[in-house]
Amino acid sequence: MTKVSIDEAEKHLGELAERVAGGETIVLTRDGKPVADLVPHRGAGGLSRAAVEAAKRRRGIEGSVFSWDPETFDDPISEEEFLTLLDPGK
Repeated sequence: MTKVSIDEAEKHLGELAERVAGGETIVLTRDGKPVADLVPHRGAGGLSRAAVEAAKRRRGIEGSVFSWDPETFDDPISEEEFLTLLDPGK
């Protein structure tokens, strides 16, 4: 994870946007302290049900292991959280 001051980010916004579009996360700092994250846009689709079901099958998981709250359903999760959902024993 790259840290960049807000002053530097203003000077190199185009370059930073390209890096983020490529999948990198950049932390913006003020006085050395994190204030914001630049992250790739997640789009409207998120993970498809088919992708989730395929991942469950690869791990031998039957049935649903997911609970959901409609208010937070589309909120992004980390890869680690996603894998934990697929294999709760980890």
